[in-house]
Amino acid sequence: MNILTYLIPISLILGAVGLVAFIYTVKSNQYDDPEGDARRILSDDYDDKPKQ
Repeated sequence: MNILTYLIPISLILGAVGLVAFIYTVKSNQYDDPEGDARRILSDDYDDKPKQ
């Protein structure tokens, strides 16, 4: 049972770090354009095998 005194605070700290990272990504507008990637992948502007 002594291991729980270490595991509970460690899990709470890791959860808080994950929450802070998520809030940072939301505040820095990383989720603003979800349709941009979907349309960009269907575009023919960029070709994986360019002509030489």
